[in-house]
Amino acid sequence: MYMSTEIPIESLVVQRVQTGIRVEKRILKVLKAIAEYHDMTLSDLLEGIVLHVFEGKTPFSKPTLEHIAEFKRIYGLDLGATASHQLTEAPGSSGRKSRKGKKP
Repeated sequence: MYMSTEIPIESLVVQRVQTGIRVEKRILKVLKAIAEYHDMTLSDLLEGIVLHVFEGKTPFSKPTLEHIAEFKRIYGLDLGATASHQLTEAPGSSGRKSRKGKKP
């Protein structure tokens, strides 16, 4: 993964918030594997990816892209960028507990 050298790391103070997001299961497995490969948290990995993409830069080096291809093979991730706006939820896989009888 490429790291920006524009601002010294010790000067970057941010406020993080806890959030709940839903993500395709195999994508999550690959993301976790990439984070582990780089010895970083999943949150740090996602922030780095987003910051790079916001600037139109690729977040990964060639060696990391090679590892990603292997992780995708291992976890059966056959989705590409063209699938990003075509994904639909599998029946019964919402992951949410029933709220029967409870008000929102």
